[in-house]
Amino acid sequence: MSDQVIKKGHPKGLYVLFATEFWERFSYYGMRAIFVLFMTDKLLFDKAYASNIYGSYTGLVYLTPLIGGYVADRYWGNRKSIFVGGILMAAGQFLLFSCASLASGSAMATTLLWTGLGFLIFGNGFFKPNISTMVGQLYPEGDNSKKDSAYTIFYMGINAGAFLAPLVCGYLGENVDFKWGFFSAGVGMLISLVIFYFTKDKYVVSATGVPLGVEPNKLKDVAVSETGKSGFSATQIITLLCCIAGAFSLIHFVLKVDFWGSAIYGMTLCLPFAILTDRSLTKIEKDRLWVVVIIMLFVIFFWMCFEQAGASLTFFADEQTNRTVFGWQMPASYFQSFNAGFIVILAPVFAMLWGKLAKKGFEPPAPMKQAMGLGFLALGFLFIGFGTTGDPLVKVSILWLTGLYFLHTVGELFLSPIGLSMVNKLAPGRFTSLMMGIWFMAIATGNKLAGTMSSLYPDPKSTAPHPVFLGITIDNLHTYFMIFVGFSGVAAVILFILSFKLRKMMHGIK
Repeated sequence: MSDQVIKKGHPKGLYVLFATEFWERFSYYGMRAIFVLFMTDKLLFDKAYASNIYGSYTGLVYLTPLIGGYVADRYWGNRKSIFVGGILMAAGQFLLFSCASLASGSAMATTLLWTGLGFLIFGNGFFKPNISTMVGQLYPEGDNSKKDSAYTIFYMGINAGAFLAPLVCGYLGENVDFKWGFFSAGVGMLISLVIFYFTKDKYVVSATGVPLGVEPNKLKDVAVSETGKSGFSATQIITLLCCIAGAFSLIHFVLKVDFWGSAIYGMTLCLPFAILTDRSLTKIEKDRLWVVVIIMLFVIFFWMCFEQAGASLTFFADEQTNRTVFGWQMPASYFQSFNAGFIVILAPVFAMLWGKLAKKGFEPPAPMKQAMGLGFLALGFLFIGFGTTGDPLVKVSILWLTGLYFLHTVGELFLSPIGLSMVNKLAPGRFTSLMMGIWFMAIATGNKLAGTMSSLYPDPKSTAPHPVFLGITIDNLHTYFMIFVGFSGVAAVILFILSFKLRKMMHGIK
C-alpha cells in the first residue's frame, strides 16, 4: 500500500474493520433491543429488577475489555483476541435463543440466561478493544487528523449495524418470538467472524504493508525494547489488588451497592492509576494519559444519561408514546434504531467537518469537542422533558423521542468517536489496547449507572411509593428527565473550562 494511496483516501483495511464491526454491533444491539422487554414480558421480571440486570450486563460488557486489552497487549495480539471474543459472543446469543425457547418460570431458562450473558460479557471483552485499536494502527504516526476522520467512519459502521439490528431482531422478538430475535443476533456474529477471517491478511495491514494485530502490542515501543522496564512489579500488582478490594468493600458494604456495581466502580476507581505508575512512562506520556483519565470521568456522566435508550426510554416508547404511523403500530424496540440511523446520516458530515477545520487550523481540541457533546445530551433531555405530560394515560407524539435521539446523536458524534481516536493517539503503543480497555471502563460505569437511574423511572402502573433521588421525589416524567439535564449540563460546563488546561497536557496532539 503506497503512501500516495494513504494520502488520497483511507486504506481498504478500514472498510474491512467497518464490515466486521457492523455485524458484531448488529449482534449486540439486536439482543439489546429486546432484552428488557424479554425480561419483563417473557421472564416476568419487574421493571426495576430488569433495569438493574440491564445495567449490570451493559456495564460488565464494557468492563471486560480491560482483560481483553491486557491479553492482546501482552500475549495474544489483536487478531487472536478478536476471534476468541467473536466465538464466545456467538455462543452467548445461541444460549439466549435456548433460554427464550423454554417456558416462563423454568429454572433452566434462568440458568441459560446467566450463562449466555456471561459468554457475551467475556466475548465482548476480547473483541471490542482490539478491533477499535486496529483502526488507528492502519495509519502512519503523525496522521492524527485522518485518524479522527477514520474513527468517525468506523463509528458509522458500528451504528449502521445498530440501526439494522432492532428492525430485524426487534421485529422477530416482538412479533414472532423472542427466541428468533436472539437467533438472528447469533447469526450476525457469525457473519462478522467470517468477514474478518477471509479479508484480514490482504487488507488489515499497516501503512508499510505489515500485517496488523499478529504480535502483542508490547513489542512496538522502543522504550520497552531498550530498557525492558515496562510491566507491573509484584508489589504494584499486590497494591492494586488491595486497592480494588478496599474500594469494593467500601462501595458494597458501606454504600450498599450491589455486587456487580461495586466490582465495576471499584475497578474503575483503581485501575487507571496502575497504568499511570508504570515505570517506563516518560513525563509527556504520563501527562497524556492523565488527559485520558480525566476525560473518563466526564464520559461516565455521558453514558449514564445516554444509555437510558435501552431501558427507561424503551419503557417510555412502549407505554407513553403514540407509536401509530399511518395506521401502523411501530414496535417499541424500533426507536433504538433512530440514534443509529441519524449517525449513519451525520457521521460522513462530521468526518468532512473535522477534516476541513483541521486544514484551516480551526479544529477544536478533543476535550472541547467532548464538552460540546455533553451539552447536546443535556439539550436532548431538556427537549423531551418539556414534551412529557403529567397524565400517564395520555401518550405523547413520536416527535418528542425523535427530537431527543437527534440531539443525542449529535452529542455522541462530538464525544464517542473522538474519544476512541484520542485514546489511540495519546496512549503509548505498548499500552494501546489496555488503555482502550480502561477507556471502556468509563463506559462500563456509565452503563451500570444508567441501569440504576432507570430503576428510578416513575412507573405509572406501580402502586409502590415514588422513588426519591438526592432528596427529590420523582413522581412524574418531567422531573425524571430534568435530573439528566442537570447531570449532563453541569458536566459540559466543567469539561469546557478544563479543556484549555487539558489541551496543554496533550503536548501538541490535537
